[in-house]
Order: sequence, then C-alpha cells, then structure tokens
Amino acid sequence: MLGEHDVRDAKIHDLRGKIAMVTQDVRLFHGTVRDNLTFFDRSVPDEKLLEIISDLGLGTWFTSLSNGLDTELRADGGGLSAGEAQLLAFTRVFLADPSVVILDEASSRLDRSTEQLIERAVDKLVEGRTVIVIAHHLPTIERCDEIMIIEEGRIVEHGDRRKLAGDSSTRFHKLLQTGLEEVLA
Repeated sequence: MLGEHDVRDAKIHDLRGKIAMVTQDVRLFHGTVRDNLTFFDRSVPDEKLLEIISDLGLGTWFTSLSNGLDTELRADGGGLSAGEAQLLAFTRVFLADPSVVILDEASSRLDRSTEQLIERAVDKLVEGRTVIVIAHHLPTIERCDEIMIIEEGRIVEHGDRRKLAGDSSTRFHKLLQTGLEEVLA
C-alpha cells in the first residue's frame, strides 16, 4: 500500500513519481546547479528552488556557490564535496515531494562541514513520509521507528527499534552493543 492505494493497481509511471531515492553516490550532470536540481526541467521556477534551499537550512551553503543556481557543475561532481553533492540530492527529493523516500547509505560519505546540514535535511525529509533507510552508520538509524535486519536476502529480524534495542536476545541489541559499524564492516 502507498497511502490508501494498492501499488499493484498503480501505473508504473505514477508509482515512480511517488518514490525518490538518495544514494551514497550522487549522480550529477554537466550543467548548472539549477539543471541538476530540476533534471533540466525549465518549468520549475527559481523561486521554488530557492524556497526549498532556504527551508532545508542550506542558505549559507548556497551563497557559497560562485554563481548560485547558475554555478556550472561537471558530470563527475568536480568542485563539490561528496556532502555538497548529497545536499543537491536532498534538494531534488524535496522538489519532487514524494510519499516514499529511500535513503541508501545516504550519509556514509559525508564530510564534517556538511554533516549537520544533511542531518537537518533528513529531519525535515522524514516528516509526513515513509522513509526506508539502508544504513550501516548507527546515527542514521536512530530516527527509525522500525528496524529490519536482512542477511543473505532474508529478513532475520523485524520490529520496533526501541523494543529490539532493549531486548538482549535480539540481533539488533547485539549490534548496538558491539558497534554496528564494526559488525557490518
């Protein structure tokens, strides 16, 4: 179910429009920041982009760009840190305003200067949405309501994060005790 709609009855195009994803490796295009945020959709007004940038608390980062929305980017992301590329990816998601967001190791390559910005963006992103977080980084999953541990393609544990964390017999509790990053590395 996606909201009150059975996804089996949805058209694939409509379903894709309701889901957005942020991965650890953000794909950028040769073009401007505007082009990379809108996927070259010229119908998106600059005011909307600037509003989202402001809402996410990215104003300081944005003003550091040499030409604002017209700052040229290379396809390899040259000139941007991994964290700054992530900021672009999060802004894309807010622009799409999806019902479901998948964060696939979205915070694994962050530099210290943008980590707090990303955390604030994630806090805003999860409001009123279903968010699936795929993570090895413990702070990333602390905001999750439910935890699912998958090993070799099978669900081996699933439940309320707080209950699993408090039950010493669970895998999740053991991961927390030994250090999630150590166990999963």
